[in-house]
Amino acid sequence: MPENQNKDRKPKVRIVRINLSWIFYLLLIVSIGWMLFSNRSMPEKVEWAQVEEMIKEGDVKEVNYVRNDFKGTVSLRPESVQKYSKLFPGGTPPKSSPQFFFLTSTKFDPETTFSALNDELPQESRVKLIIENNENIWRGLLEWLPLVVLVVLWIFMMRGMTRNMGGGAGGAGGMNPFNVGKANGKLADKDKVKVTFKDVAGLYGAKEEVMEIVDFLRNPKKYTALGGKIPKGALLVGPPGTGKTLLAKAVAGEADVPFFSISGSDFVEMFVGVGASRVRDLFAQAKEKAPCIVFIDEIDAVGRARGKNVGFSSNDERENTLNQLLTEMDGFGTNSGVIVLAATNRADILDKALMRAGRFDRQIHVTLPDLNERKEIFQVHLKPLKLASDFDLDLIAKNTPGFSGADIANVCNEAALTAARKGKTDVNNQDFSDAVDRVVGGIERKKTIMSPQEKRITAFHEAGHAVAGWLLPGCDPVLKVSIIPRGQALGLTWSLPDEKVMVSKSDLMDEMCCLVGGRVAEELVNDGVPCTGALNDFERMTKIAYAMVTYYGMSDKVGNLSFYDSTGAGGYELTKPYSEKTAELIDAEAKALVNEVTARTRKILTDNWDGLSQLAGLLIEKEVIMAEDIERIFGPKAGKHGEERLKKDDE
Repeated sequence: MPENQNKDRKPKVRIVRINLSWIFYLLLIVSIGWMLFSNRSMPEKVEWAQVEEMIKEGDVKEVNYVRNDFKGTVSLRPESVQKYSKLFPGGTPPKSSPQFFFLTSTKFDPETTFSALNDELPQESRVKLIIENNENIWRGLLEWLPLVVLVVLWIFMMRGMTRNMGGGAGGAGGMNPFNVGKANGKLADKDKVKVTFKDVAGLYGAKEEVMEIVDFLRNPKKYTALGGKIPKGALLVGPPGTGKTLLAKAVAGEADVPFFSISGSDFVEMFVGVGASRVRDLFAQAKEKAPCIVFIDEIDAVGRARGKNVGFSSNDERENTLNQLLTEMDGFGTNSGVIVLAATNRADILDKALMRAGRFDRQIHVTLPDLNERKEIFQVHLKPLKLASDFDLDLIAKNTPGFSGADIANVCNEAALTAARKGKTDVNNQDFSDAVDRVVGGIERKKTIMSPQEKRITAFHEAGHAVAGWLLPGCDPVLKVSIIPRGQALGLTWSLPDEKVMVSKSDLMDEMCCLVGGRVAEELVNDGVPCTGALNDFERMTKIAYAMVTYYGMSDKVGNLSFYDSTGAGGYELTKPYSEKTAELIDAEAKALVNEVTARTRKILTDNWDGLSQLAGLLIEKEVIMAEDIERIFGPKAGKHGEERLKKDDE
């Protein structure tokens, strides 16, 4: 049986594909080579009087005269070529004929002139005359070239227009000018999209909302039987890297309905009216395939609030595109069966008309993952990695608070690269710790040379941060302190945020104390002379101080007022929402907060100077210390009763 199958099986025919471009390049190279390396020399120009003298001398063998070009070429007899060598450049006559050419006027009559010259010569010295007309093919082609180009261009345009009229969604594209107003939204292929909701770790609430939208389209009668209506749109809002686009990919992989995906910037074009035309075309394609889902990524590129575009008039192209989008989503015409899914991390700048119910009925907040969600995300990205037997997932998840899904993926990749760089066969917790340091602090600058004085001041600076953060209960727990230069910093103090939802005034004051602790320790060890290492600390502390006064109502003199604009309605207004007198009061209150925090931090570090000096010396020796080293010197981290312990120390 196998033998019969082998006999019946036809041999595969190998098709050899010829690339025409290579043939063109080969011909071009041959032509250039022939032109450059050909030994054929050009004839030398002479006047008719010289040619007449050559003929009378009996040195000319043949004359080829072109009547319509009024030009003739002269071929000498072989024995006479050397006689006229002085007429050639360098005195070297060409090896091939013709050797000379001459030009005449319109009155020149070659038959009469050469007949008269030949009558004067003996029979063996007479000149052979060839008269012809130059039929220049290229001259005729150039005359017809403009018409040919117009015909070809017209055929090309008409074919493209016909393809667009009958091609539907797939007709858009190419270099056709008729495609300018066509939407280039991609229709997701179910076989190519491999992402499902199982691949989306964490995001519990957001995933449930999106899964329900897919269920709306799969089983519409389940919801419409009770009189409900299918939502028209959902907006995914959240910081960058939290998984908004990944959720949309999961919808494309799970949904049994057509899924169109497009970016907000694809609507914007330099031509007037193109954006609105593309919006119309996109929704026309979606209506033909309803029920379906349309996903617009980075919708803030086209959905920015109208009237807020600096440098443009009210009739801006972006606003026209937004108006058309508003009309298509919920306008006079019906748009049943099309659900719009959009994503943005700038929801505050979107137009209010776009955010209203009936267009985007739901706003799904995709927030940064908590501890349990980070564990799930790590489990997804750890699958391709070869982990050590003692790998602790819980520890790594605790050490990455505030990390988004994209950050976690980056940490896993960096850990694998770090282990490979060290020649290891598996990835352990130390590799992940080094990867976190690299992602947070930057690449370690091993070639940076620090003087002993700079190293000492940096050690006391970081020790000041660590001691203040360890002794104050409102500060986040200190995890690690390092004086190894990374990125733009000479040293870093890592803390583990408690992921608190609400923060009290005392917690903010403690955090400011931790920030200013580095500068205070510098001044104490350097005889009151400050350095430039506290720039980033002061920037963060100043923002906290002004936020306490102007946003959170934590100033007794300013009162319970908030000048924070959560809606973004202020836009690009240059005026402040308070008077100059209030501005002076705000500045004074923020400065008073900073002075109070600085004095408090100075007292804490002075009272615990022995422990701080010991910690700084340990940093100079080891360069990196952990929370266990700090705990051996100062005891357990200050908790709820930490203030009472500080008061007892003061007494």
